[in-house]
Amino acid sequence: MSYVVLALKWRPKTFDEIIGQDRAVSTLKSAIQKNRLAHAYLFSGPRGVGKTSCARILARALNCQDGPTAAPCGQCPACRDIAAGRSLDVIEIDGASNRGIDEIRTLRENVKFSPVNGKFKVYIIDEVHQITTDGFNALLKTLEEPPEFVKFIFATTQPQKVPPTILSRCQRLDFRRISVMEMIKQLEKISAAEKIKVDSQVLAAIARASDGALRDAESILDQLISFSRDKVAMEDVVSMLGMVEQSALFDIADKVIAKDPKAVLNLLNDIIDKGKDPAVLLNELIGHFRNLMIAKVSQGDPRLIDLPQETCEALLVQAGKISLEEIFNAFNVLAGTQEMAKRFESLRIPLEISFIRLTRATQPRPAIELKPRLVVPEEKKAPLKEKYVPAGPKVFVAKEKPAAPDPKPEVAHNKPDNVPNRISLEQVKEVWQNVIEAVTRAKISVGTYLNEGLPMRLENGVLTISFAREHSLHRDSLERKDNRDLIEKIIAGLLHGHIRLDFILSKEEKPEHRAENNTVVRSALDMFNGRLIREG
Repeated sequence: MSYVVLALKWRPKTFDEIIGQDRAVSTLKSAIQKNRLAHAYLFSGPRGVGKTSCARILARALNCQDGPTAAPCGQCPACRDIAAGRSLDVIEIDGASNRGIDEIRTLRENVKFSPVNGKFKVYIIDEVHQITTDGFNALLKTLEEPPEFVKFIFATTQPQKVPPTILSRCQRLDFRRISVMEMIKQLEKISAAEKIKVDSQVLAAIARASDGALRDAESILDQLISFSRDKVAMEDVVSMLGMVEQSALFDIADKVIAKDPKAVLNLLNDIIDKGKDPAVLLNELIGHFRNLMIAKVSQGDPRLIDLPQETCEALLVQAGKISLEEIFNAFNVLAGTQEMAKRFESLRIPLEISFIRLTRATQPRPAIELKPRLVVPEEKKAPLKEKYVPAGPKVFVAKEKPAAPDPKPEVAHNKPDNVPNRISLEQVKEVWQNVIEAVTRAKISVGTYLNEGLPMRLENGVLTISFAREHSLHRDSLERKDNRDLIEKIIAGLLHGHIRLDFILSKEEKPEHRAENNTVVRSALDMFNGRLIREG
């Protein structure tokens, strides 16, 4: 006898063998017992979760010699023929290959004929959403008033593509993704029956990689059994699927928590050197921080995390070392990595940037941290008091002497746009790093681009930010209205005043590489009260 793959060998043959679809199964069994079966059903849900298997079991339940029954015997000729796929009364149709109006017309003609051996003629149409609009229209009348001996069972992974006119004529049952723990339990059962030694960590890794599809998990296990010899080990799963080990995710998170950029870069280098896909690593890492968040909030509830108990306990321990704000920051940084990756041919560079940002991240600072300063000439200095004068949607700082005769207070709302704000370039430079960090928390790509710029001058309420010519892409991206508005809003929050932005390209080298902006040169100039005459 030829070898039968596990996905077919372990295909459920009764309602009780269907894994993870209790609601759909109980609905069908109740309908059979009460003799209230609909003439058409729509089974919707992800791939590999049991839709077609359930349709075949329902066909057997209807045509079993004891049927209709919720527990088909599996031994009568009708049950055996349906299980073997040779029954003339159960017609399985691929919606992708038989999607046109001609095929549906043929179906309509054949519907009129009575079943050959069984009690019902059952049409199972898989991926029904791929039938054309004309085909659906041709099916409508038959679907609404079929012969009493005909049952339709439609299966689809995309129910939103099925026309409402078809949906309204069907009873819909939604099939859910199968949980990791349910898959692990089934894989353990299969391994024991097949006399295969498999580590528990291997089964958990297979379940995670299957994304809720039990059929995929069974296929992966089948392939691993063929790939390995006496025992399936974790190294086999990692090698075959190219996935990232759970331990590596914990190690990366530990280095992020410890704020160790060199160590986390070494881990990234090791993972990439082993041939792992950086995109897989990024998705797995986002999932890991999600699990840390849930573990921290739920105290490691396995039902919410859907991982083995020992993994949930390890997540709870690690979650105790990190705050929720740091987890949220990690989400922002990693999500921004996906956006940043669109501008790079390789994902490695965005990952390295993000890992360094994660290890340097600090707790969010207050929205308003520094008070604006006024530069007042020595001869005019006098005891002053500050007050805020509202001006529509803007707020300007006005200052006046308490005892000045006939004071002429400044009317802020009459201030023209060409009058400069009482904000100096020195104040902007003082809070510039705060601006970059706040922008990065809001939108990482904008913060990354802004970090390459340097405030050069502030005149008439316009702040000029200079970029090196090789960063013209950064300048162009920041010119977009939504990005410009974001930066202006954050600066206004930090300095209590509105300024407009102007992004330019420097005619010289990168601004921070100019001698006058070099830390050592700047310190020397300040120490000796000097000025730079010529570079080089």
